[in-house]
Amino acid sequence: MLGFKNFLMDEDGAGVVEMILIIVVLIGLVLIFKKQLTELVNNIFKTITSQAGKV
Repeated sequence: MLGFKNFLMDEDGAGVVEMILIIVVLIGLVLIFKKQLTELVNNIFKTITSQAGKV
């Protein structure tokens, strides 16, 4: 019975679960805002390309 209680009190896997949840939320945000992120990155690269000749 003591071994089962120790198993229930063990929190080593909690960090892994938290990291997985954070990754899932980040992937969800990327999927939701995919169009806006793509446009932003394209605009940044266009600006870099157009300004590169001035340096």
